[in-house]
Amino acid sequence: MRPSQQMRDLGVVQHGAGILAEAARAFGLHAERDEAERTTDELFAAMERIGQVHPFAKGMGIAAPQIGIARAAAVVQPPGDAPATILLNPRVIDCSEEMDEQYEGCLSFFDVRGLVPRPLKITVETTALTGETVITVYERGLARLIHHEIDHLDGLLYTARMRSGVDPIPVEEYRQAGRAWAYEQ
Repeated sequence: MRPSQQMRDLGVVQHGAGILAEAARAFGLHAERDEAERTTDELFAAMERIGQVHPFAKGMGIAAPQIGIARAAAVVQPPGDAPATILLNPRVIDCSEEMDEQYEGCLSFFDVRGLVPRPLKITVETTALTGETVITVYERGLARLIHHEIDHLDGLLYTARMRSGVDPIPVEEYRQAGRAWAYEQ
């Protein structure tokens, strides 16, 4: 079974679906707190299902549009025992000029990996369930994971960030090359 088919069977919306190309609708917090909590619960449930069939040693994330919900919510699970990061109405408000280029995968087209340049440090504004604005700085691998999920909420796939002339490679070729982007603290 192709990796993308496996993700489809686990409830992950696949490349080509319109919801992945549209900006997600923000939550009006705290008025929509219950809906935001339900969406977050569904994201955690999807991560649990996916994690049972595929190990993510370098962390993983999933955005609400990837499970068919057009709302601005995502969850990122860093590697190891670090707690998950919940992103509601996230927005990158600053990023470093220093970049690096690493391979990324995406649950919505899991058959390939792409070499993606991203800033090494990003500042993100989110909304807490109580409606307060929270600003957090993320660096290196966690910044990459967070930025990837925020892109989903903006209707972008990582291929939109790849350099011109660089194409994704089949996952089999990626594995044979032994290349993997590393989560760095």
